[in-house]
Amino acid sequence: MADKQHSAVGTVAQALQWAVAQLSESSSPKLDAEVLLAKVLAKQRSYLFTWPEAELTAAQQQQFSAWVMQRQAGQPMAYLLGEREFWSLPLATNPSTLIPRADTECLVEFVLSLTLPATAHVLDLGTGTGAIALALASERKHWHIQGIDKEAAAIALASANATRLQLPVSFSRSDWFSAITNQGFDLIVSNPPYIDANDVHLQQGDVRFEPRSALVAADAGLADLAAIVAQAPSYLKPRGWLVVEHGWQQAAAVRQLMVQQGFTAVASGCDYGGNERYTYGQCVGQTTEEASNE
Repeated sequence: MADKQHSAVGTVAQALQWAVAQLSESSSPKLDAEVLLAKVLAKQRSYLFTWPEAELTAAQQQQFSAWVMQRQAGQPMAYLLGEREFWSLPLATNPSTLIPRADTECLVEFVLSLTLPATAHVLDLGTGTGAIALALASERKHWHIQGIDKEAAAIALASANATRLQLPVSFSRSDWFSAITNQGFDLIVSNPPYIDANDVHLQQGDVRFEPRSALVAADAGLADLAAIVAQAPSYLKPRGWLVVEHGWQQAAAVRQLMVQQGFTAVASGCDYGGNERYTYGQCVGQTTEEASNE
């Protein structure tokens, strides 16, 4: 911010007024401005309204200006703040991973409704920030949850989130199932890349700044979903569950993939907007007792 701009935003009220004007193209300019300024000041948002005449230091003005300009250019709030809340958990975020979306909480909610063993073994494929795995761990203390991702930076971030939140989830590198040796999971979950490379939405909003490897898949966005559905039965216990997130127009295709692989109880669930956002199925297989009775 130039010196003239610095002097124009010396107080909290002036800073907010200036920022809202700069962020007029944002979908939520006032909220963005308030959240950014509260972060710069290390205060709650309520402070902004209680102390509108409080003066910003030169360093605070400089940081606030930089963040506002980055947000004006479209930089996601989650990357600017270094954090995004998911399932009421504050998750550290950075440009190496997908930003957790609220709609994925619908998948978590469904998983928690399943009848699974008290000490269920769970695999989260493509864990990113660890959002799904950590949300489940926060609700099911005795589940054994493993999160994998092919990107080392994602594993480092997810592990840091687990440590900070004191949640017992293990994270390791694997390109889908390539490094997985356990073949006895009660549940496999995944929010894999599922966007078509030609989707116009890739040029809009936050996704412009997110890693393409976490967003885009071949075959109209279905390649990774198909690979997971095809391989999952080899790693699930009999009657184990597979639950995957997908695009709002892909539910029918994913259900077909699951049916073709022999899954039963196949169905889809909706996100907060009422769109079919995740699909699930139960693995067919014999239990040890059933096999011994033959």
